Amino acid sequence: MAATIAFAVTGVLAVAERRVDFFSAIMLGVIAAVGGGTVRDLILDVPIFWSLDLAYIRFAVLASILTFIAMSFFARPVMFSLMVYIDGLGAAMFGIGGAYKAYELGFAWPIGPLMMGVITAIGGGLIRDVLAGRKTLLMSDEVYAMPVVIGCLVMLLTLQFSPEHGPEGLLAGTVIAFSLRAAAIFWSLRLPRWFTTQSP
Repeated sequence: MAATIAFAVTGVLAVAERRVDFFSAIMLGVIAAVGGGTVRDLILDVPIFWSLDLAYIRFAVLASILTFIAMSFFARPVMFSLMVYIDGLGAAMFGIGGAYKAYELGFAWPIGPLMMGVITAIGGGLIRDVLAGRKTLLMSDEVYAMPVVIGCLVMLLTLQFSPEHGPEGLLAGTVIAFSLRAAAIFWSLRLPRWFTTQSP
């Protein structure tokens, strides 16, 4: 639920610099909130999570409305900084949750759960940025998906080789994924040129 709320907030903040009406902003917040999880559940061929519990939609709408109201009280640079950190937190939580769900369903370890973790983490943000007309973080040299990969690996290794410490593994994976992303944001870290498609 926390990840859903986090992405709802980023969905509204993503259009803070555009002249977007109230209902469009709320709709984008909800789409960002449930987008990644919806894609995950469609691939996993399981009931879509929010169709089983409409509390996800309710909280996404509420978070979007509160964010829309709060935007009037903060400067644009503050909102952008807030958005990228909240996005990192939401991606970490969604990524770990997606990988764990795939692991529980018996997807081939470790690639299956790892891929589902990344897809879940970036799905909502990718849809949000496309609809908002923004350059997606995935299509840049920012350290964005890599923290999720590392966090998911920590969790999956814990579940596989020390299942009795599963809850600790989930927490550690989430903390590591968010901490790495937050560090990349704070210090403006970028992937080295040789690790990108950019020519030397």
